[in-house]
Amino acid sequence: MAKKFPVVPAHPERLCWGCDQYCPADDLRCGNGSDRTPHPCELWGDDWEQPLTPEAQTQEVSKRLLR
Repeated sequence: MAKKFPVVPAHPERLCWGCDQYCPADDLRCGNGSDRTPHPCELWGDDWEQPLTPEAQTQEVSKRLLR
């Protein structure tokens, strides 16, 4: 059985998220590669699991353009 995947971990940068082993970033045991796999919240923010509706996508693009 797979481990429960944390939605927003406290320190996602400390682990590799590429498999169910969750290896420390400085000790990659699984052979997933030479770099750790980042957690989705590191790539897409804390609300990464929420689906984007077309309206939300338009608002997000607008926010980025106004910066």
